[in-house]
Amino acid sequence: MLLVMRRDSTEEQRQAVKEYLVERDFDFHQSTGANRVIIGVIGDTARLDIDELRRLPGVLAAFKIPDE
Repeated sequence: MLLVMRRDSTEEQRQAVKEYLVERDFDFHQSTGANRVIIGVIGDTARLDIDELRRLPGVLAAFKIPDE
């Protein structure tokens, strides 16, 4: 799963998203670009409510990676 953060997301919002994931036993990898921060979620993302993630402050979009 990939989480795309809003351009104007704050460090506090990004930290809250990461804490949300850790509290649910997920790991993550953050990629910081010139204009966006993308958080890759590592783990069994079928357990995550994608709509709840999309509603977290600072999140622009959430995408599930399809299985083959």
